[in-house]
Parts: sequence; C-alpha cells; structure tokens
Amino acid sequence: MLSPRKTSSPRSQGSGPSLVDPRDGSIHDEYVHAGWELLNPGRRYGSATPRIFTPPLRELTPETSWGFELIDFARDVLGVVLDPWQRWLAIHMLELREDGRLRFATAIILVARQNGKSTFVSVMTLWFMMVKGWPLTLGTAQDLGTAEEVWESTLATLQDDEDLAPFVEKVIRVNGKKEFRLATHERYVVKAASRRAGRGMSANLVILDELREQQTWQAWAAVTKTTNAQENRLIVGMSNAGDLTSVVLRHFRLKAHAAIGDPDGIVSAAGDAALTAPTVADVDPEDAEDAEFFLDEMEIDEDTLFLAEWSAAPGCEKTDRNGWAQANPSLGHRMRMGTIASQLDDPDWVFRTEVLCQWVDSILDGPFPAGSWEKGTNTPVAQPDGSFVASDDDRIVGDLAVCVDVSTDRSMTYVAVAGKRRDGIDQAGVVAYRAGTDWVKSYLMSDASLRGRIKSVTGQWNGAPVSPLIRELAAAFADPGDKFTIPVVEWSGADLMGACAIGFDAVRDVTVRHNPQPVLDAAAATASMKTLGDGFVLDRKNSFSDVAPLMAFMGALWLHRRRKPSARPAPLPPSVVRSSDSGGSTGSLTGDLQSISF
Repeated sequence: MLSPRKTSSPRSQGSGPSLVDPRDGSIHDEYVHAGWELLNPGRRYGSATPRIFTPPLRELTPETSWGFELIDFARDVLGVVLDPWQRWLAIHMLELREDGRLRFATAIILVARQNGKSTFVSVMTLWFMMVKGWPLTLGTAQDLGTAEEVWESTLATLQDDEDLAPFVEKVIRVNGKKEFRLATHERYVVKAASRRAGRGMSANLVILDELREQQTWQAWAAVTKTTNAQENRLIVGMSNAGDLTSVVLRHFRLKAHAAIGDPDGIVSAAGDAALTAPTVADVDPEDAEDAEFFLDEMEIDEDTLFLAEWSAAPGCEKTDRNGWAQANPSLGHRMRMGTIASQLDDPDWVFRTEVLCQWVDSILDGPFPAGSWEKGTNTPVAQPDGSFVASDDDRIVGDLAVCVDVSTDRSMTYVAVAGKRRDGIDQAGVVAYRAGTDWVKSYLMSDASLRGRIKSVTGQWNGAPVSPLIRELAAAFADPGDKFTIPVVEWSGADLMGACAIGFDAVRDVTVRHNPQPVLDAAAATASMKTLGDGFVLDRKNSFSDVAPLMAFMGALWLHRRRKPSARPAPLPPSVVRSSDSGGSTGSLTGDLQSISF
C-alpha cells in the first residue's frame, strides 16, 4: 500500500474573497473548487470548466468516477495539488459506466499552451501505474523530444522523492528508446509518432501529445492497434488548437462536436470539408489485405469519445480578457495576465491557436485565388450507414496520368492521378500515400483500380526527394526484361514551371475537379510559391505544410494535358558475334549479355 503524504491544514475561510462562489454543495464542486475561499478577489482566474465538453451521464461522485481517487493520490502521495481545471478533467474524463468500467476509451483535451498539460499527464500516468496497475503506458508525439520531456518529468517525480524513489526498479536511456519500470513491473515507454510507433506492443494507456501536429493517420493507426486487445484502455490526445493540416485532431473534434449538438456550428459550417476520416490509403501496407478491418479499428465510437475544450468563443477579439480566461484555465494560478499580454505581437494565427485555442481554417493565403480551390471540390454522396463516397459522376473514367512525389523529409510518398470524367471535365487527386518508396513500383502495376489504365507516370526528374525513385522507374521501363511496363516521362526545367502554371489556371478557372482530401486540401490552402525567372514553382522548403500532395496533383494534371507518350521500345535483336581472321573476337559478348539482362 502507498503511504499517504502529510499535508498542512487549509487556511480558515475568514471573510473570503468577493468572487462569486462557484460551488453548489456537491462533492464534485467541493473537489474541483477546493480552496476557492483563498483566491484573491482582485485577480482574474481561468475557467475551471471547459467551454465545450462531453456531458456526464449521471452525477459524478467517488462511486461514478475514478477522478476523485486520482486527485487524492496526487495530493497525498505525490504532493501535487492539481489546479481546478485539472481536477475537473480528472473527474469527467474518468467517468465510470454502470458496470464499473471506464466510459471513455478516447479522450481529446484541448487547452492553450503553458497551462499544465504535462503536469496532469504525469500525475495521471503514475496513478494508472501505481494504483490501477496498468502494465504499459505508451507516450508519443510528432516531435519525440516533446514525449521525452513528459517522460522525464514523470520519472523525476518519483526519483526526486526519497519515499517514492524505491518504486523505480529500472531506467533505460538509449538512443531512440526511453523506458522506466516500477518494482511492480508496470512500464512507461516513449516512442516517436510514426507508423511503427508501438509495433509489437500491447498498451493500456496511450498518450499522444501535441495531437495537432499529426497531419496523416499513420501514428494514430499504429497506437490504436496497441490497445485493441486490452479490456482496460484509454487513449488521451492532448493539444492546443489546430488548423487545416491537423487531420487527426480535426476529425475527432468534429465528431465530438457533432455528438454534443454542434455548439459552435463548426460541423454544419464545415459541410463536405468535415469528411476527414481515414481511408484505405491511410492503412499500413503491411495491413493492406485486411484494410477494412483496420479502418474500423482506427475509427472510434462517439459513445466512447470524450472532449474537453478550453477555448475562446468564436469571434472573440485577441484582447478580450474573458476569452483569455476561457482558453487558459490556469490563469491566476500558475499563469499571469502579463504573460498572455506579452504574446499579443505574435502572428495572429499563432496567438489564436496557442493562446486562445481557436482553430484557423488556413495559415497562409495559399497559391490560389480565394475560394477557387473550394469551388472545384466535388460533393460526396451520403450512404445509409452515414459514410460518404464519391458519386459516379465524380469519378475518372478511362486512361490515367500519374505523378509521384515525396515529402521534403522523405517521410511520405504520394501518388496522384488525373484524367477525364464522364462529362469530359478534367479531374485529379491523390489516390495513395504511404511511408517510404519501396511500395510504389508494385502498387502502380498491381492495384486493381489502376491496372491497365495508367498511360504514363512522371515525377520531378532532378533535385527533389522523389528524383531517385523516378529515375529507377525509368530504368525499369527501359529494361525489356523488367515487368514494369508504364512509360516514364521526364519532368524538369521549364516543364516544372509550366505544370504549376497549368495547375494554377485550372484551379482558378475551375477547369479541374477534385474530391475532398485532407492532405491535398491542406497543401492547397497553405503552400507557398517561389519565383524562378518568369515563372513560379511550389516552395518545398518554406511552405507551412507538406506540399508534396499538391506537387503530385499538378504533375499529374500537366502529364494528362500534354501529348501522348511514345510506346515502349521493342527489345533489341541479339547482336551477331563475328570472328576476325586471326580467330579473335571483335564483338562484345559481355556487352550483349548485359543488354538482355543476363
């Protein structure tokens, strides 16, 4: 058993502050607002209750929520007095069902920066490990350093206390791996957010920090699989507000808002753009044969999804102190007004996402005229089960032109296609994106939806992350003995600028259609351009998000609109080996053998 830590008695209430008493006499409020009478009446405090949250099914008491026990553990064992908002979160997030199990399997927490998210995560993790005995906690973030900071803080909470230090049995610090284990065998491991995060693990508690940074479903798919076999499990995503590129966070926020009645109107306002759920293209290639199964596993039931959003109301001015208090619940406790005021000169979108916890639909103006990209977006058709699919009229028929591109950090490869619809209008879009490049060649030749329809493929020939792959495909096509039979068209020099011009004009004039796709939509909304001579190209280095999907889109459209490619050259006839009068050979037998792939 863990020994309670001795604490001092609270100060007597006295005359008390002149603030309005938020307590209603319930044990919930006694825990959340404990110490209210000690607050300074002349100071502004952040809101302990989030502006938007998933409501409880019944009154929350120590019998209906584990949160009360967590709060006591933090105070009595760890010596940590949680802020009111952290106490509120513990009680509501850890609500129990009638059968005594956790109501929620996934929790999304949105709150401005520097409000104590890491402290809460550390306390929660230690409680699950030391009190509930959950065997494995997996911490992850897009930036591994972020996940490691929380891990280090959690470990330090134990090691820096002489009473708690003996609970730590083993600590591992090696390159790419950090783990500590308790004497009772519970472990806390950190991994980078990637498609291999947690591979081979079976975790109970998964913590995804800075969830807004996940611009694909890779990491989510990986960590979700780690909890599938667990009866007791909880995935906690912590973040400040995101933007158009925050694919995973945006999807679950929209889903949660829809479940509680769309309080800010973001679901109805998003319309078709709300379709951000994972698709077959998001499934790990190793799981491709069971794609539908893994898509189901990547999704979550709205009945087990919890949202707590501390954010300023839509339309709030940057200088609105009430908005500051809504988004910064630790205001007055661990944060001062001056700290927020000092950040007013930051870029507007930074202040709104990080301080007001407000979402922005785009970061930059993007390369296209305002509203033009949206005008070219097709409207999916709703199915009886609530899912959405492209209508038959919004599909490419016949031949396809393909472009492949690779992200600047080489983390992702995108395949885009372009062709004609039934109505004769051009259409383009991303059909696949996965990590690495090894899968591309076989995918182009074997995918059922592409087989026999691809007339040519292209990609930037020089100076780009995709260039080695395109040259490899070109060499394979030129080799009569290779099974790769798709012509490869060189894309370089003036053609790069020409493709960007074609793409820009087509989007501006709405002569090309596209289906809603988060990775492509984000690139179209945030990409930067750079001038080259009299033309321009996409700026890979200085764009806010990955421009590779848009680069593939433009390349496919350019290839589709250019002249038809030449046919694959016929195999060369075998050379005749001639003998000289002296009996020596003037032919090159070795060269002939190489030319026919011996």
